[in-house]
Amino acid sequence: MSKKVIVIGGGLGGLSCAMRLAADGHDVEVLEKNERAGGKLNIRSGQGYSFDTGPSILTMPWVLEQLFESTGRRLEDYMTLVRVEPQWRTFFEDGVSIDVTSDLPKMISIIREISEEDAKGFLKYLQYCQKLYDLNRNSIYSKSLSGLDELRAMHTIKELLAMDPLRTMSQSTSKYLKDKHLRQLFNFFIMYIGSSPYHAPAVLSQLVYVQLGLGIYYVKGGMYNIAKGMLRALEEQGVRVRTNAKVSRINTKGQTATGVTLEDGTIIEADLVVSNLEAIPTYHSLLKDQNGAVGTAKKLNKYAPTVSGLVLLLGVDKTYEQLLHHNFFFSRDPEKEFHDMFNKGIPSDDPTVYIGVSSKSDETQAPQGKENLFVLTHVPPLKPGKSWESYKDDYRELVLGKLERMGLTDIREHIEYEYTFIPDDLQQLYGANGGSIYGVTTDRKMNGGFKIPSKSELINNLYFVGGSTHPGGGVPMVTLSGQLTADLIKENSKKAVKSSKVKKSV
Repeated sequence: MSKKVIVIGGGLGGLSCAMRLAADGHDVEVLEKNERAGGKLNIRSGQGYSFDTGPSILTMPWVLEQLFESTGRRLEDYMTLVRVEPQWRTFFEDGVSIDVTSDLPKMISIIREISEEDAKGFLKYLQYCQKLYDLNRNSIYSKSLSGLDELRAMHTIKELLAMDPLRTMSQSTSKYLKDKHLRQLFNFFIMYIGSSPYHAPAVLSQLVYVQLGLGIYYVKGGMYNIAKGMLRALEEQGVRVRTNAKVSRINTKGQTATGVTLEDGTIIEADLVVSNLEAIPTYHSLLKDQNGAVGTAKKLNKYAPTVSGLVLLLGVDKTYEQLLHHNFFFSRDPEKEFHDMFNKGIPSDDPTVYIGVSSKSDETQAPQGKENLFVLTHVPPLKPGKSWESYKDDYRELVLGKLERMGLTDIREHIEYEYTFIPDDLQQLYGANGGSIYGVTTDRKMNGGFKIPSKSELINNLYFVGGSTHPGGGVPMVTLSGQLTADLIKENSKKAVKSSKVKKSV
């Protein structure tokens, strides 16, 4: 039965869900408060430089392929994916530099130069990571799960034990790798979802296979073309995507959503509401007058926000030959770095710095002879009522000083375009809890590694998509969340119809 569905927020989770729901025959409308849809996946340009302001690495391209196929379309008709090799270049304070590649013989040869012992056991480590990924393909990536009971129902005891539930990701890495550089490098893969390897369950070691086994990609013309491709498909499906349409509240009658009210007072009725705003901010801001909303949000406190970030978009009037498309300048002490961010909740005094230079793969992104540097440093999420404004200038100097010390000499003198994002901006622009980049942190003890369930326990016909809900943050995960939530809506609709028929027959 076709229903009127309102999707609040045009991030990748919201757009993905809208595509699937429209394919299922529903009348879907997307309401985006900003001038462009795409959420954190967005763009900024100036003086001939173009920047993707959010995600810069695409993994698990099958998620996008699956989405477009489910609507009768081919992904390649909407965007062009380019495989990036080498994948990363990493720099350490002691002068060691390691390139990461999916060419396994070459990767093992590179590791051998660092540690003969680790090179001998690397394939065993990668096989372990692949097994974890394969187990997840059959459950985590195939259904919207609300917790451990549902996961148990999809696996045998043997499979659950194979997920290595008693270890953290860091502990599993240490089991297979002994060299400190390699441990730090492969533990850092957890930052695809903004969590700590010392807190996240070992099953997240699968991210190593996701990168080395499946590859990483860039979208020709800029990562924002993912959003453009989805928007084009939605237009073909007859889905209206309204920008500059801020939702001020979700209207309810009892425990049923009846639609939404926009900031300008416009009321739009709906049979179903899907929120691409994170779940906790949804309860606090869009359902603040609803009985039980405060209590429901409080119960979700175990789903803490992931790290936020200081982002420097730098257009420089030179090229840095030592840089690849993706580069990481690691901290001296990873345990202290993560302890500061996740345990103390303070910015690290020696952070790992990521630099993405898309002009290395796409000459349209910067003027000839110049480069566009996307500089990201992870920082703790904002605490309620706090601002990062007072840290901004000093932390910028700390980051640039680190980069100059590690080889990007005189970088300050070559900056001719600059734009900065801080956690306050991420919170204001996208409603992210604490300015979180990746939604909800994956913590073995705090939440068992699970995310907020996709169906609201307070409002019968309210669903969630995005990084705070299953299966989590990052481009493939939030895109998958939209698909899996659409599947859940379909499943619940069938159950409701079946229940109604039973009642009538009785």
